[in-house]
Amino acid sequence: MPYTPHTKSDIKDMLDVIGLENENDLFSSVPSELRVDHLDLKDGLDEFSTYSKFKKLSLKNDVNKVMFMGGGYYDHIVPSGVDALAGRSEFYTAYTPYQAEASQGTLQSLYEFQSLICELTGMDVANASMYDGATALAESALMAVRLTKRNKILIDAGVNKTYIKVVQTYLKFRDIEVEVIDMNKDLTDFAAVEAKIDSSIAAYLFQNPNFFGTIQDFTSLISKLHESKVLAVMSAYPIALGMIKDPGSLDVDIVCGDGQCLGNYLNFGGPTFGFMATKQEDIRNLPGRIIGKTKDRDGKEMFVLTMQAREQHIRRQRATSNICSNQNLLALRSTMFMALLGKKGLKQMSTLCFNKSEYLKENLSKISALEICNTAATFNEFIIKTSMDSDKFLNALLEKGFYAGINLSNLYENRKNEVLISTTEKRTKEELDDLIQAIGEVL
Repeated sequence: MPYTPHTKSDIKDMLDVIGLENENDLFSSVPSELRVDHLDLKDGLDEFSTYSKFKKLSLKNDVNKVMFMGGGYYDHIVPSGVDALAGRSEFYTAYTPYQAEASQGTLQSLYEFQSLICELTGMDVANASMYDGATALAESALMAVRLTKRNKILIDAGVNKTYIKVVQTYLKFRDIEVEVIDMNKDLTDFAAVEAKIDSSIAAYLFQNPNFFGTIQDFTSLISKLHESKVLAVMSAYPIALGMIKDPGSLDVDIVCGDGQCLGNYLNFGGPTFGFMATKQEDIRNLPGRIIGKTKDRDGKEMFVLTMQAREQHIRRQRATSNICSNQNLLALRSTMFMALLGKKGLKQMSTLCFNKSEYLKENLSKISALEICNTAATFNEFIIKTSMDSDKFLNALLEKGFYAGINLSNLYENRKNEVLISTTEKRTKEELDDLIQAIGEVL
């Protein structure tokens, strides 16, 4: 049975063992003024009624509109092979592989995940995943502080604003100063960043493509950072790495990002996973689980958890992170996704994202009541500005069958009437043309 409640005799037997009269005695240590006499709950439903109720609730989720929202989560194609393989019980029931001899399948799959992340990013070593892109960036900032013994972080305003808030929250009570560097419209202001570089800075955190979709070449800025022994930390969009210069080629010190786009669905905002990679010399400061390949006493290849600087394994004060974990199943899905796509498939997917975005941008720019705000090249999303209130604009498009973008004025005070539009390889030319027509009609 999926669920077996305790019977009254079960409860009595358990209470007899611990010498109590009733369940309320379990809370005798709680002061009476802090106790709740009762909870006004309705009677529970049977299994079939519960299923029917939740099925009815699920109908409120409108999943039939065409998705043009991005900003960190993207509606990419997921090959059917990913669902078929990840749905096997030996994968979706596995979690912590502490007992290596009983966990070789899980350990090997995570080792392959690390290897693929290194190939994708151009970095030397990766961990076995993090919670999500935001916490991976925060952990990267903490890693930079440990490596440099400095206590100030610069973060570019082009980083996803949610990520910035998570970094600020992580570092707030660690006596680490966080300074956000303003942008020049949609671009990183290299001169402003360079003016802030000194011997107190641990790292500069940036995103490429940035939150507004704009791509820049950070090679010269990273070189300037390294002159002052400041670390470069990049938050990357994995699909874009099929087209743009990878972090390793940029000489980035730490790269991280969100892996939702690698074989995982939108899922109404989660769950997802984060990835993190660095240079070989910094591996001992890499937080989270790291899977290593070795040989057993018989000389057979095997996989193990290695260099586990987590609070579960060593003294808390010496741990690289006290809360980081990994997302085995979602990371495994990304491994299957990357293996099924291969190098050529990833390049093709990123090229389609770029080309379809350029097609959308070019045709929207022909609408006189609309302005394209990006001043440089973009990957698969860009900003449009209209004379119409963004909420009214987006709601009108919602009625026409489109989730047409993100209202940036909800995130930024200076982004009135601006909308961030995103497209992926999943959108057809017909859907692109229908959105262009719908926007023309609304405006």
